[in-house]
Amino acid sequence: MSTVEEAQASVQVPPPAQPVKARGYWELIWIRLRRDKVAIAGGIFIIVMFLVAFVGAPIASHILGHGPNDQFFDAVDADTFLPVGPMTHVKTPDGGTTLFILGADSTIGRDLFLRLLYGAQTSLEVAVFATIFAVFLGVMMGALAGYFRGGVDTVVSRLTEMIMAFPALLFIIAISATAGEQLNGITFGFLAPGVFTLTLIFAVFGWFYPARIVRGQVLSLREKEFVEAARMTGASDWRIIRSHLAPHLVGPVIVYSTLIIATNIIAEAGLSFLGLGIQEPTSSWGNILSRAPQYYLTQPNLMIWPGLMILLATLAFNLLGDGLRDAFDPRKTSS
Repeated sequence: MSTVEEAQASVQVPPPAQPVKARGYWELIWIRLRRDKVAIAGGIFIIVMFLVAFVGAPIASHILGHGPNDQFFDAVDADTFLPVGPMTHVKTPDGGTTLFILGADSTIGRDLFLRLLYGAQTSLEVAVFATIFAVFLGVMMGALAGYFRGGVDTVVSRLTEMIMAFPALLFIIAISATAGEQLNGITFGFLAPGVFTLTLIFAVFGWFYPARIVRGQVLSLREKEFVEAARMTGASDWRIIRSHLAPHLVGPVIVYSTLIIATNIIAEAGLSFLGLGIQEPTSSWGNILSRAPQYYLTQPNLMIWPGLMILLATLAFNLLGDGLRDAFDPRKTSS
């Protein structure tokens, strides 16, 4: 074999190039998100929390044979006059017994476990519906201000500043003292009493935050080439906003929505703790916690359980929001 033939034989032929798999926008986001194990854990906890609240609570009530507002005289210790502790069997009016898994919520003698589950329904309803309406209003106002600029931007900006400076707590106190009972009675057949009131208040005083975010995004996007091309083709302003700008706002809106939900959960709990939010006998994490301080030395678990639920819920939404923020970042690389 000649030298040329030996050289040709020693040359290794590279394998054929593998085709590059095309990935869509949402697939890339999912690839980046699933790398963040903490965010995935937060998302799983949120899903489980919704299932437990809206599916598990009625099932638990059926199994235990009583509801969250049922009162039992035997749920209060006859010697110490304190609510019974966890895993206590309590006599029912018909002569049977029922189990209080986490004990009684107070000297009223209601099941703390069921009130936590049904309180999760109330707290999540307020947080989610208030976020939906606040984000919808904020996106609309921010998009109009950022796209049309000029007088529209001035009006929206001044209105935003007024809402930011308005004493929301004083307004809530005034509403509670005047129209609170009427508004709390609006349930639409599926909401807990008081949910509509807080949803309305949180939406009215919460839209300015997403509005400022969206306004800044739209101010940048309206100068892009694809918007100019749409204008040259004769597209109307509303079509440009709906078809060309709105898709670019999905990422920021989703991220900030998760963070706003966590804020609304804390706000609802705080107002209910002060007696300005969800009223008895409707259960929420805030009004459950409001009865606990008087037992902090004798029954500290009455403070621990609702406080722990508020902490875990807000932490889960914040962790998911942080993960989504990184996942929507186009500078992240994917494998």
